Amino acid sequence: MSSSSSLPAVELPRDRELVLKVIPMPADCNVNGDIFGGWVMAQVDLAGSVLPARQARGRMATVAVNEFIFKQPVRVGDLLSFYAQMKHVGRTSMTVEVEVYAERIHAQGQYVKVTQATLTYVAIDAHGKPRPVPRD
Repeated sequence: MSSSSSLPAVELPRDRELVLKVIPMPADCNVNGDIFGGWVMAQVDLAGSVLPARQARGRMATVAVNEFIFKQPVRVGDLLSFYAQMKHVGRTSMTVEVEVYAERIHAQGQYVKVTQATLTYVAIDAHGKPRPVPRD
């Protein structure tokens, strides 16, 4: 795979909301020096929950990772920006798309898309049972 510095920089999305920014640390690395995929997945789950949490106005749970694509490695020191967009609101479920962009430490102001995912969340009641998503 070619180095990410040879990839063309991309523009950040304007049709999605910035929901999280984070910098991975050395403790989040695998033996190759890249950030663990599981760490990235956990951050995507957190970022993906922001918009459904507003919609659900209460407890909710992640019920599916419909798609998860690692496009480029994430490295220590990258500034990751997570952008989300609600794709579907059903009776009890909400589907969100998340795109993750890395601003490499050696290429400030330039972004590379590193991950994209689609996740589904369900609004739940105090007993963990699905409940209707509030409509405004």
